Amino acid sequence: MSNIVRAGLVQQRWTGDKDSMIANAVQAVRTAASQGAQVVCLQELFYGPYFCQVQDADYYSYTEGVPDGPTTELMCQVAERHGVVLVVPMYEQEQPGVYFNTAAVIDADGTYLGKHRKNHIPQVKGFWEKFYFRPGNLGYPVFDTAVGKVGVYICYERHFPEGWRALGLGGARIVFNPSATSRGLSEYLWRLEQPAAAVANEYYVGTINRVGVEPLGDNDFYGQSYFVDPRGQLVGEAASDTEEEIVVRDLDMDRLAEVRDLWAFYRDRRPDTYDSLVTP
Repeated sequence: MSNIVRAGLVQQRWTGDKDSMIANAVQAVRTAASQGAQVVCLQELFYGPYFCQVQDADYYSYTEGVPDGPTTELMCQVAERHGVVLVVPMYEQEQPGVYFNTAAVIDADGTYLGKHRKNHIPQVKGFWEKFYFRPGNLGYPVFDTAVGKVGVYICYERHFPEGWRALGLGGARIVFNPSATSRGLSEYLWRLEQPAAAVANEYYVGTINRVGVEPLGDNDFYGQSYFVDPRGQLVGEAASDTEEEIVVRDLDMDRLAEVRDLWAFYRDRRPDTYDSLVTP
């Protein structure tokens, strides 16, 4: 029997308000589920603009509790209704003044499983994230879902190989990388880093980027969301670089064992030689 997981990515454009972004995402999950998707990931900070193009405390108002906020509660209902696993990136308030860039993971029966908090926080022109987020403090959790073990790595984190490896060591079969990344800064890396991570860590990666130029700045978000297999090959085509799109692809989980047996990277690791990597 085949061992296929049908997975989806939702690539959106900023609509101008939070409510319509959430409504569009709910509709996109419904559409993906109607195409047979069993797991769906939304884009980074999915219900807002990418406000990190500016430093403005007014955007703290986009924070919510996770899991006790309204969007997590709604998405638990959506997951249960459609029988899909959801990865839902949001702006989390842990307590007043303590905020994280977070992704909630919800199982196909609507159960909230936990969250990943973005550990690596950039502070460069157009990406003033340290103004908004504390670095994550939950490590690199892997979630045991209805489609198997799933990990999350958010946007800028993709530049750091250590977290990719931690997710692989945790047993992840699919790692989702929801992002907000712009054409001028990083497009040349977009189809390089995630395929390399999939190869080095021998799992599937689903990576998402939003589209469009938003009113807060001149960042041109270039879309091109895609899935890549553990051989570094795209699964189907990447999404449009200008338009909203729902990407649904079949991921053959039997390929994981084939690749791991062929290359045996986990067998040949030498953690006894890596102490210097974690020396401050």
